[in-house]
Amino acid sequence: MTLMSFLLIVIVFLAFFVFFSGINPQEMTIFFLPEQSVTYPVTVIVIGCILVGLFIGYGLHLYGALSCLLRGWLRGRNDKRSKEVDEIYREGVGRLLSGDIKKAHSLLQKTIDKDPGKTESYIAMASVVSQEGDLDGAVVLLRKAKSIDARSLEVLFKLAATYEKQGQDDAACKEYEDILEQEKDNRKAIRSLRNLHMKHNRWQQALELQKQLLKAGLSGNRIQEEKQTQLSIRYEIARMDLEAGQFDPAVAALKQLIKENADFVAARVTLGDAFQSRGNVKDAADVWQDGYRRLGRSVFLSRLENLYIQQEDPQSLLAFYSQALTARSTDLVLRFFYGKLCLRLEMVDEALEQIYLVENSAPDFPQIHILLAEAHRRRDRTDEAIEEYQKALGVDNQLNLGYVCDSCGRASREWMSRCPQCGTWGSYSIAFRKLIRDREVVPPAAAPHGA
Repeated sequence: MTLMSFLLIVIVFLAFFVFFSGINPQEMTIFFLPEQSVTYPVTVIVIGCILVGLFIGYGLHLYGALSCLLRGWLRGRNDKRSKEVDEIYREGVGRLLSGDIKKAHSLLQKTIDKDPGKTESYIAMASVVSQEGDLDGAVVLLRKAKSIDARSLEVLFKLAATYEKQGQDDAACKEYEDILEQEKDNRKAIRSLRNLHMKHNRWQQALELQKQLLKAGLSGNRIQEEKQTQLSIRYEIARMDLEAGQFDPAVAALKQLIKENADFVAARVTLGDAFQSRGNVKDAADVWQDGYRRLGRSVFLSRLENLYIQQEDPQSLLAFYSQALTARSTDLVLRFFYGKLCLRLEMVDEALEQIYLVENSAPDFPQIHILLAEAHRRRDRTDEAIEEYQKALGVDNQLNLGYVCDSCGRASREWMSRCPQCGTWGSYSIAFRKLIRDREVVPPAAAPHGA
């Protein structure tokens, strides 16, 4: 059928040629150079042009068909190679997740060799060499991935995290800044960069980032948490101002912090310290007394005791305890510190009375035994003192009771405004506070000997 159609076309074409030649017997001269020409019948020239056009069209069609065929072959070859690389990559990641680091290393290296432009392979390989302990190698791989795709957030975050593991915090900051250039409201990058600034006491930069974080659309409990973090950063700025001798702005900032958050222990303690440093004893005492009345934290009692003893004014402190115990008769922390003060002032009988009240009302803890031992020693009761010291083994003889972080449990001899381990502000309390703070006074059945 195709041959018959072809023959029919040829016959029609010849018939057209003969007919066209009959009605156009003229000849045409065509000059292709100034003195070079050819002369042919009009019919031949027209048919020749048609054939040349068909030949060119067919050639273009053939070229397009061959190009399409070649592209399809190359695409299929690339798809096959890509599929093969993806299979190896997935197997390598699976080995990595299952803990087979050696096999994962081999498979992922093969994917890099087969497809050097696949960023995911470099990221996974970086995780492998990082687990092998080669953080420098992980950085090299991640930087290679960054050179392939500089806008990949995954690459930038992993590179920043690896720099942090190396202790290269400045390099990590640069990566987080690159992320924020792409996404200025990226909360994870803002928070990570803020934490690095806080780690290095760059509080002003941390405050700017914290403000940016609060504008980034937080919700629920996270908002309150971040607002508290902002208050804590502002506190550190005020504390640094105080250390730099900028007394008035620091005090104003601390008062504003207390106004915004009345439970901010660190701000109250430092405000009292600021007043004491300027010799303003009354204001310092008022701040710490009010702090204990509101919050019941033992650091205020320690500050008050040291303040009044330094001023050689124990009567004012005893008056404060008398009023406080009238208002808070079941406060065992208050009674404990009152007993400690009495012992320090050689009011041994009163000290023993208060200490025994605490001992009978709260679980056992070492600090109570050291006070009892000291009281017995001052009454020349050697055996009783030795017994109590043995119970409190490990506690020094300076009556330094120590503090502990309520959040992470880190111990410290001195009170600190911020825990260096978990970073929480105002979390240090007397070591046994949690044991007795919710207990009530239970009067002893009979007064102990010598009480």
